[in-house]
Amino acid sequence: MTDKTRVALADDHPILLAGLRNLIEAEADLELVGHAATGDLALKMIREKLPDVAVVDISMPEISGIAVARLLAEQCPSVRVLILTVYEERSFVMQAVAAGVRGYLLKRSAAENLVQAIRVVKLGELYIDPSLASELREAVATKTEKTLQAGDTLGLTDREESVLKYSAQGLTIKEIAARLDLSAKTVETYKARAAEKLQLSTRAEIIRLASAQGWLE
Repeated sequence: MTDKTRVALADDHPILLAGLRNLIEAEADLELVGHAATGDLALKMIREKLPDVAVVDISMPEISGIAVARLLAEQCPSVRVLILTVYEERSFVMQAVAAGVRGYLLKRSAAENLVQAIRVVKLGELYIDPSLASELREAVATKTEKTLQAGDTLGLTDREESVLKYSAQGLTIKEIAARLDLSAKTVETYKARAAEKLQLSTRAEIIRLASAQGWLE
């Protein structure tokens, strides 16, 4: 008899968490070994249980799912992380993969695709939600083949990341310029470049990115 795939869940929405548990417990080849509703508790639980696959939401209290994935990649490389989220923007997918995740599934697809996604990730393959554009899946696959260097998880320069971080925190262009000892025009240029690289077109998208990266904590 084939060993069951051990699965851990991390999501701060009780109703969704209950639904995910039901999906997993209904499958003979899957075994739920733990669940958590915050980033801190998820990290602790996953370290203790060492599941084959950890299904993790991006937006959780205390530590974001992206940060959890990054820490697990360093501390528990045997655990394969599958991100479950509502965020469909390319920037979130790319930063998730950069953090070491092996799967990216949208919550609206969970009922139909969660079990398949877990099985694919367990095999060590990359799973991207089928509703996302094929060119995005190709871009993600290409990025995973490259060695990611520390500090370059978003593909931004240090200046671009700093400007985007301060912008998300509510600082004005003048305030950022003063803090970084740059001209306002230069700050605007860095911000525009960063937004273009990550395909961010609104302040709301910048704030969501900042939240996922832990910049607002």
